[in-house]
Amino acid sequence: MAGNGALDARNREKALRRLAANQVDVLVIGGGITGAGAALDAASRGLRVALIESRDLAAGTSSRSSKLIHGGLRYLEQRDFKLVWEALRERDLLVTKLAPHLVKPVSFLYPLYRKVVERPYVGAGLAIYDAMEGTRRPVPHHRHLSARGALRIAPALRPGLAGALVYYDAQVDDARHTITVARTAAAHGATVITRASATGLLRSPDGSRVTGARVRDEETGRQTDVLAQRVVVCAGVWTGLVYGLGGVRPGYQVRMSKGVHIVVPREAVRASTGMILRTEKSVLFFIPWGERWIVGTTDTDWSGERAEPVATAEDIDYILGTANRVLARPLTRDDVIAVYAGLRPLIAASDDKPTTKLSREHVVDVPIPGLASVAGGKFTTYRLMARDVVDAAVQDFGRAVPESVTGQLPLLGADGLPAVRAAAGRLAEDHGVSLETVEHLLGRYGSLSGEVLELARADSSLALPVADGHPYLRAEVAYAVSHEGALHIEDVLARRVRLFIEAADSGAAAAPAVASVMGGLLGWGRRRRAVEVRRYLELVEAGTGALRELGTPAARESAG
Repeated sequence: MAGNGALDARNREKALRRLAANQVDVLVIGGGITGAGAALDAASRGLRVALIESRDLAAGTSSRSSKLIHGGLRYLEQRDFKLVWEALRERDLLVTKLAPHLVKPVSFLYPLYRKVVERPYVGAGLAIYDAMEGTRRPVPHHRHLSARGALRIAPALRPGLAGALVYYDAQVDDARHTITVARTAAAHGATVITRASATGLLRSPDGSRVTGARVRDEETGRQTDVLAQRVVVCAGVWTGLVYGLGGVRPGYQVRMSKGVHIVVPREAVRASTGMILRTEKSVLFFIPWGERWIVGTTDTDWSGERAEPVATAEDIDYILGTANRVLARPLTRDDVIAVYAGLRPLIAASDDKPTTKLSREHVVDVPIPGLASVAGGKFTTYRLMARDVVDAAVQDFGRAVPESVTGQLPLLGADGLPAVRAAAGRLAEDHGVSLETVEHLLGRYGSLSGEVLELARADSSLALPVADGHPYLRAEVAYAVSHEGALHIEDVLARRVRLFIEAADSGAAAAPAVASVMGGLLGWGRRRRAVEVRRYLELVEAGTGALRELGTPAARESAG
């Protein structure tokens, strides 16, 4: 029977002791979207499951994406029809059934500049895109616009358009989605533990199979052996390192491609729709994000630090320059509020193959009995990746294992959502908050919004905002600890709420208030709170290096 899926950071020690004392059927290494998905897939088949993550849920690629759930329009050009078809099916499933509170349709305008050549070519591509989706669809068909019609909804564009097309995909808060998948796995019995690293793979006495992992608690340094019938590696760009712990040779190589995005104010780009532009190498998106735009991305090889890939001034200038080819009012360095960089785990075909040519389809590998891994793919198709790697892991399991049911399994917060949305006004009145606050929570927690509001009812100080000018409540900080496993200020400001990429100071001014709320729940004294604030400010300082190099106001505000 499913539980409430609460990942209470205060119960972490108990969960670690339980994990050390009991063998599990499946141990998942990696707490990104694919690892969380694998934990949910296995747990919902009735298996005993544990997930360990060396940092925080979604700390890597899964909090640094373009925040899109999409079919991959540009993959049509590469004739990757299977990937597009699968991604469109997954997008529609997420929008309608699995996560309608988190995944929402968004429109994109595709501007045309060559009347004779572009419109039939792009129009044919979008017609195929729509046709592959089928007749039952949660988003509208694409439509053609005249130049005047395009400028009406996107006056930010330069005159001289030949027209435009509008099509629809969907968007998501990637970190929140990942955390919700992990919580749904916990609701079905999975043990989910963050800040716990695999430091070695255990082998059977004859060395023929993997039987678990040695795990280090990164909070205390203590190590323990976790026994598992199957170990599933969903470590993204860390996959090779995990294989190396057990001296196992993978059947593929993961190549790292760096994607950089910038964040600018909504008023900097006058448009009521997202936009997509063709570039020499790929595409550039203008993605609406609350009161901001996310603009990106880049696609370059990366061989540096995996944990915190660095955006450079050149990355930012490339995005600005590409965007300004079509904007009437150019974006400047002063418009840049924030920048973030993530690493795409691409399957390497050869050392000299450009990353933009590599397939985004995933690969499942079973190099030795007891060990399976998956790599590649897209955020959109995480559920299929999870299904496939669990299928591979449980072959010859010794007992019958049911097929995957995650296509029928709404995530936490999706059940009862229409009724909760209809009661938004009553919720606002009952809890003494604005309707806007309730709508904000519904878009993040769905039908679980009442749990957050109850925290604010019990302690009125939690009804205050985390930071002026932003919608996040202090109750969300408390909820991040009591229900979402947050252990550090970074976990809250970078992933549970998104001030790290939304605030001009990257959330630096909010850090003391967050430390106060978290400290009250986790028993932090004054010294520990000061250490946590300092660590977060150091993270902000490191993350604004490219902005400092450009001399932007956002960098000066963060430094101040």
